[in-house]
Amino acid sequence: MALQIYNTMSRKKEDFVSQVPGEVKMYVCGPTVYDYIHIGNARPMIFFDVVRSYLENQKYKVDYAVNFTDVDDKLIRKAEELNTTVIEVAERFIEAYFADLEGLGIRRATMHPRVTENMDVILDFISALIDKGVAYAKEGDVYFRTRKFADYGKLSHQKLDELQFGIRIEVDKRKENPEDFVLWKAAKPGEIFWESPWGNGRPGWHIECSAMVRHYLGDTLDIHGGGQDLQFPHHECECAQSESVTGKPLSNYWMHNGFIRIDDEKMSKSLGNGILVKDLRAAHKPAAIRYLMLSTHYRNPLNYTDDTMTQAENSIERIANAVGNVKHRLSASDASSPVDTELEARLQAIRALFHEKMQDDFNTPDAITAVFEWVNEANQLLQREVVQKASLEALLSLFDEMNEVLRLYWEDEQLLDEDVEKLIAERVEARSNKNWARSDEIRDQLSAQGILLEDTPQGMRWRRK
Repeated sequence: MALQIYNTMSRKKEDFVSQVPGEVKMYVCGPTVYDYIHIGNARPMIFFDVVRSYLENQKYKVDYAVNFTDVDDKLIRKAEELNTTVIEVAERFIEAYFADLEGLGIRRATMHPRVTENMDVILDFISALIDKGVAYAKEGDVYFRTRKFADYGKLSHQKLDELQFGIRIEVDKRKENPEDFVLWKAAKPGEIFWESPWGNGRPGWHIECSAMVRHYLGDTLDIHGGGQDLQFPHHECECAQSESVTGKPLSNYWMHNGFIRIDDEKMSKSLGNGILVKDLRAAHKPAAIRYLMLSTHYRNPLNYTDDTMTQAENSIERIANAVGNVKHRLSASDASSPVDTELEARLQAIRALFHEKMQDDFNTPDAITAVFEWVNEANQLLQREVVQKASLEALLSLFDEMNEVLRLYWEDEQLLDEDVEKLIAERVEARSNKNWARSDEIRDQLSAQGILLEDTPQGMRWRRK
């Protein structure tokens, strides 16, 4: 089965064919780094990390870029609030972004270009638009002539003549047409600025991505991604800018994830119901956050509630228990007969199901179903009195293959402190001396510290709650 991707541009699933066999160029719009990222930012971070991982599983070399918008009105206001500079604000929240990224088990992109480090690239791109007659300067600002791009609206499937401007805010009278959008903004007194042929200023939001995509990944991407809210106007404007310069499609496949709702309400500043990722990580296991994000198809809205988070925690616990039990049993196994053919066939069926669902537009909820089929298979196998080492290794190999894509489990690298180690050793001795009261007392004491002990036929194992 060929990998299929739902293309926002065509509004249908299409077979994925990269421009260069075995290589993928992917760009996902990153955060504006004026604050800590929220749960809505986490969804594309996690989902496109999975897309990248699955493409690599399919033996593609993925050049993956996620940009930082490190100068705009929000950063300027934040710098004023904190009595610092825009650059210092950006550095602070880029560092926080990476902490959240790594805390959620997400690898960094192969490149994270910043606007402030690519100003020459952006200025050259604006100049090219002016030279082609599709942009114009006015009183220190530069605007894009939207009506010069005949296909404007093709991505969001809107007609330019039906778009309404100036309903909520006054239309800028310096524009030739209300729908023209800014490429370069003249600096106000006291604001951060860069020199340009049109005066001191800074770039508009849309132009930065067009310029950096072309500079780092070329004229045409294989995949351009982001949240559903970016379809219009951001990605629509990117198309207009880039294709006006290159005459080529900006991207062959466009992917957009759905919105997140909080307790069945739209997440918004006015409602004050946003959840910061750093707070979410402090309260829940990172793997459970990933699970929640991947348990709904990426194109559908996702509803966050305390109940759905609890369900995610419980699901992750089931997976972790099964993996831990298999690893523990393997460490005590010395039987080396081959995997029995029936188990091998069932594992192949699980593997086939996983890939079938992932190749169907990255259907992670159904791919997770394959993971739980693996859990059931593992639990049934572990009920046997004798389990072949090769069977346990085959189980773990399949799990690792699926988990390298979804990342729903990773080892707890935190070491036991000295006191806990002593208690575990004391409990082992108490059991050998049949001092059951002390054994149970230690179990309860460790449980209160978040350490669960399990006595198995192969010996004692521990895990964190």
